[in-house]
Formats: sequence, C-alpha cells, structure tokens
Amino acid sequence: MPPTCVLRSQVWAPRAPPRLAGGLLAWLRFNLFSDPASSALTLAGLAFIAWIAPPLWQFLIGHAVWQGGPKACVASDGACWAFILQKLPFLTYGAYPETQRWRVDVVVGVGFALIVWLLSPRLPRRNLAAALFFIAFPVAALILLHGAPALGLPLIDTSLWGGIFVTLLLGLSGIVFALPLGTALALGRRSHLPLIRLAATVFIETVRGVPFITVLFLANFMLPLFVPAAWEPDRLLRPIIGTAMFGAAYLAEVVRGGLQALPHGQVEAARALGLSPWSTLRRIVLPQALTIVIPGIVNSFIGLFKDTTLVSIIGIFDFLGATEAARADPKWQGPSIATTSYVFAALFYFSCCYAMSRWSQGLERRLRHGPEA
Repeated sequence: MPPTCVLRSQVWAPRAPPRLAGGLLAWLRFNLFSDPASSALTLAGLAFIAWIAPPLWQFLIGHAVWQGGPKACVASDGACWAFILQKLPFLTYGAYPETQRWRVDVVVGVGFALIVWLLSPRLPRRNLAAALFFIAFPVAALILLHGAPALGLPLIDTSLWGGIFVTLLLGLSGIVFALPLGTALALGRRSHLPLIRLAATVFIETVRGVPFITVLFLANFMLPLFVPAAWEPDRLLRPIIGTAMFGAAYLAEVVRGGLQALPHGQVEAARALGLSPWSTLRRIVLPQALTIVIPGIVNSFIGLFKDTTLVSIIGIFDFLGATEAARADPKWQGPSIATTSYVFAALFYFSCCYAMSRWSQGLERRLRHGPEA
C-alpha cells in the first residue's frame, strides 16, 4: 500500500512573543540578573556607582571652575577646567610656533579624513586611499610640518613639536610601521629557511625580553652610533623607530597565532587551484589569519598607543610631558589643578583607545556576518 501524505492547509495566526522574550526587562534579566552570582555582582556594581558618582559629579561638574584667570581656582575644590581651556593650545601643539599651527591642523585633518576613507567599507576606491595614506601622505606631512623654504614654509625644528600632536604622531607611526614589520617577522619565524627563522626568532625574543623604556633608550642613544654622522636620525625619528620595533615584536606573536590557527587544508586547496606561493599568502593565508586575531592586534595597538607616554623620559615633549609642564606654571595655583590635568589626560587616552576598540568590534561583526551585514 503506498504511503499516504496529509497536507494541512490551515494558516495559523501569529502569536504574541512570550513574555520577557524581548525588550528592556528581558535584556536586564539576561545580562544582569541571569543567576544569583550575576545578580550579586550587578547589585555590588550599582552600590559602587551610587557611592562614587555624587562626589565625582561634584568635582567634575558641580564645583568645577569653567572660566577665569590664574586666580580663579585658588579657593575651589572642584575641577579647574579654566586652566585646561587656557592651556589647551599648549597641550595640543607644544612649542610649535603659533603662526604656523595651521600646518599641524591641515596634517591632522587630512590624516583623519584618509583614515576614515581607508577604514570605511562603504566608501569607494579604498585602494587609492591606502596609496595616499601610506605613500603620499607621509611625504607631504613631513614637508608641511618640518618646513621647506623653497615652498615658502619656514623650518620648524622637531624640538618645538609637542603635545597631543606628537602623541598622535608617535602612536600612529608606530602602529602603521609595526603591523607590516610584525607580519614579516611572523612569517620569518615560520620560514623553512633556518637563517631567516633564526634571525626573526632572535629579534622577537630579544625585544620582548626587555622593557619598552630600554628599547627607547637604545633607539635614542645607540642608533646614531650605527650610522654616519650625516645620516644621524632626527631626535623624533628615533623613538618612532623604537616604538615600531617594540610593537612589531609583540604583533609578530599575535599574527603567528593566527597563522597557526589556519587549517593547512586552505594552503593545499590553493596549491591545487594552481596559485603561486605569493598569491596563496596574499589572497588566502594572510586575510584569514589576520581576521582571526583582530582582537589581539587591536589590543596590541591600544597598549602601544598608551606606551608612547614613556617617550617623555628621553626628552620628547608628548601630551603627558606638556601636561606636566603646564601644571608647573607658577601663575596657576590651586588644590585641584594637578588632578584636573591628569583627569583630562585620562579622558584623552580613554577616548582614543575606546574608539579603536569600538572600531575593531564593528570590523569583527562585519567580517563575521559578511559585507551586507
């Protein structure tokens, strides 16, 4: 007897979702009160916020001084934002000549626009953005910042550069050069050629085995000994080289982890399709390996950006050094000026690091769900 199939033609009316399946209450229950331990931690966190929020609000907003001269904060127990507003040009540009600060503004503005163009997946011709950012922009920025008398731009010695501008320069330069160098070191450490593998391993283990401040001192004092006097690197170029070397050593291990996590079948499939080793590496291996370790890469970027504060020890006038110099001004006296300076510095570094973290999370989601997500 042939099997009998029954087809139900009745259309069921849509039902309302279960209670607490969506909305604010469901989110609170799932994320904050899912079990007794989570509920206890949530209540403890709320209690801590309730304890610290009122005095923090009073210091930052309620009792803060927003305007006035050097005597405005003498008797105030709140944040002295008037001091920050007065010193903001110095904190931003350092001792860069005031009449030439437009050059810094142009470089920062163009660099920010190129970064947005390069990192935005919906903008067209990102290959052109990469060529401009990595090739044309550094040359143009160096000419504009340092000066070119032939072009009517007076020379500005790097000893006058400082503040937020130098911190962004050090951090961005270190990140831009550290990633390709770290990738090359990771590939070198996995090379089948013993000499290349040994050189990469020695470099990585040596740099990772010493503190960052040691690398900065070596770059600042020993690097000029290895080149002729005419080729002696600029005092600002030395910490950039040291920062890139230090970041590359750590990024190399992060990238190597991504390379080892990639199934070997990917390489075998590429070879079966007739791809050359270089095409396999560029089109198959590196894109997948770097995608796997995006959190580790961005974590290294954030750590490297924060580590740039150590360059003040070797005489580079970065943002933290400008903050120290500004709060030492004898004209500005007050019990909260030092605290306000460090709070402002913390907000600056937090904003930059948080922006990098949020961008990496968006990139992970986009790569996980596809380009149309």
